[in-house]
Amino acid sequence: MSDMRIGGLASGMDIDKLVNDLMRAERQPLNKMEQDREWLTWQRDAYRDVNKQLSELDTLAFDMKLERTFNAKNVTSSNSAVSATATSASGNGDYTLSVEQVATSAYNYSRNPITTDGKTLDPNANLSTQTGNFKHGLTLGETFSITTYNEDGSKNTQSFDVTGGKSLNEILSEISDSDLGVRAFYDKSADQVMIERTVTGNFNQDENVFLGAEIGFDGNAEFLASTLDIKNGDNSSGTWKLNEKGGEDAKFTYNNGLKITSHSNQYTLNGVNFQFNDVTDGNVKVNVSNNVDDAVDKIVEFVDKYNKVIEDLNEKTDEKRYRDFPPLTEKQKEDMEEREIELWEEKAKSGMLKNDSVIEGGLNQMRTNWYTPVENDGALTMMSEIGITTSANYRDGGKLFIDEDELRTALSQDPESVHKLFSGTDANPGVARRLEQTIDNTVQSIEKKAGKSTTVDNSFLLGRRIEDLNKEMDDFEDRLVQIEDRYWREFGAMEKAIQRMNQQSAYIMQNFG
Repeated sequence: MSDMRIGGLASGMDIDKLVNDLMRAERQPLNKMEQDREWLTWQRDAYRDVNKQLSELDTLAFDMKLERTFNAKNVTSSNSAVSATATSASGNGDYTLSVEQVATSAYNYSRNPITTDGKTLDPNANLSTQTGNFKHGLTLGETFSITTYNEDGSKNTQSFDVTGGKSLNEILSEISDSDLGVRAFYDKSADQVMIERTVTGNFNQDENVFLGAEIGFDGNAEFLASTLDIKNGDNSSGTWKLNEKGGEDAKFTYNNGLKITSHSNQYTLNGVNFQFNDVTDGNVKVNVSNNVDDAVDKIVEFVDKYNKVIEDLNEKTDEKRYRDFPPLTEKQKEDMEEREIELWEEKAKSGMLKNDSVIEGGLNQMRTNWYTPVENDGALTMMSEIGITTSANYRDGGKLFIDEDELRTALSQDPESVHKLFSGTDANPGVARRLEQTIDNTVQSIEKKAGKSTTVDNSFLLGRRIEDLNKEMDDFEDRLVQIEDRYWREFGAMEKAIQRMNQQSAYIMQNFG
């Protein structure tokens, strides 16, 4: 516990106020350090904001290198029975086809309800408690197998055990969770079990194996054939017929001549992915064309972002610095209104990046990136050839302007050359690739000054300065404590001296009065 300081009893002076006034003067260097630290923190954050903007531009520049940006496709169909999607590699033009059969998934199910009349089957109860509830009985301890087929015709076979400790739903879940590509479930209202493939198509082409079923099992498997009443085939007419439904391939005719089958209802021709939704009545025409509007929108978005970035950065490097408005200390803010603080800091924060050589160098290089010719095997070498030009007014700081009619024409006639103009190659980079490199160099240089949110302070210039100031401020705070103690000691000594003088004066007055 510190000593209580009470001054001025002998002298009549306000020692507390005197010490506070003296300490206010002593604290001036500390206030300056606090302002310097705040300025460096603002500057660090301003640099990081620049890098954030450049990173956003870099993302759009990356998209400008991609072929799909310039070769987006429009796809139309004359009939909803066939839809289609196209990639940048898809061939333009009309595609004519007719669908004779859509692909279906194979399925089989109980021929009849499986529960004994008057009984209730609990599919979640152990089978050992349900043996009397199945109409056709239940033999525990049986093992049965199911076989499905892959696209190349190879088999998948898996075995399942029927034990009293399992429920019906557990066995059906084991089937569904296996690698067979099927799902099985019991429907209580119908009192039947359904088992079906999770993919469409006809993979078992051999009618001598499981009668050509996609979900094959031995007819002697009592659990499936008897207990669940699911049968591969029916011989009631004297000839075995397959009970399973579906499991058919899609069949369609392309261009009135080429007959094609597909296990699924999707098929790709010349880069166009067709989706068969239904059988068609005659031919369907699908048209693929360049989506010029989409490409124009993406290029305009990129240029708008570029213009916004360079406008903001030019403002930051040209911004006036108000040296008479240093950052406010916490003590100063206590005596000001919120609006006053806001107006002051608006001036105080101005000019933090004025004439910054890294940013100005990056801006100059980005301008050069746009108007330097691109050497590649495309028909275009200059951005002006597709309607993108740099403002002639130097006050615009290199802003770009787009003639959308010229851009649309270039994209309609030769989208690949427009793509090469932006992308180019590693050896002969296009405009977007050049911008990426310039942005990367600028971002790295800024990070050496201001780091990023994930880096430690001692790894970048401003962070090290802030750390040094923090240490200086801590050391100075310790010195201020010592100085204040010294002032109190000195004033205390003065008080004692005055008190002794007062005592002596009183003594003299008493003796000679």
